[in-house]
Amino acid sequence: MSNQWTSAEHALGYLARADQFPHRTEGEAVLLEHVPQSAQRILDLGTGDGRLLALLKLDRSDVNGVAMDFSPTMLEAVRQRFADDAKVTIVDHNMEQPLPHLEHFDGIVSSFAIHHLADARKRNLYQEVFELLKPGGIFCNLEHVASPTAKLHEQFLQALDIALEDDDPSNQLLDIETQLSWLREIGFEDVDCYWKWLEMALLIGVKPL
Repeated sequence: MSNQWTSAEHALGYLARADQFPHRTEGEAVLLEHVPQSAQRILDLGTGDGRLLALLKLDRSDVNGVAMDFSPTMLEAVRQRFADDAKVTIVDHNMEQPLPHLEHFDGIVSSFAIHHLADARKRNLYQEVFELLKPGGIFCNLEHVASPTAKLHEQFLQALDIALEDDDPSNQLLDIETQLSWLREIGFEDVDCYWKWLEMALLIGVKPL
């Protein structure tokens, strides 16, 4: 499977479109509601330019954030965004590989990143996330998921004004039900799809106390 995220052109093209994704801010708002204000450490997987972590820090300015990505273009963008914030650590890591050893987190979030991984790696990553969370910690994955039919997938692309032939070849989309079942099997509680618009969905689970 072709992964184009090491391409500056591909990454910059995504950043140019990101703010135009319909209803994206709705999903982000629901995510922000569920990450506790008391969270002290938050990991952002596939942080991109740091958009989601920056939103979380608006109401949690003292939180210690870890921003993880592997695209050189994205890493440069996130370094610029948090250049004056000593409480943000930037980690260069490709999620196709097991997560590096890190201290535990109160929250782990991700925004439209994990769907680029093969399904088996998605499942292993969810297990690694569970192990990195403190008891009571929350995992919020605002994700691009698979439509149940080809027609619905085409409708999603049309809503984003993307031609079928221009569909991102690095996408490896998976249905919500499978991913929710994985989270439950791993041991997360209160697992559900907390928000959804077509192929954009917010999956949340909490590590038991």
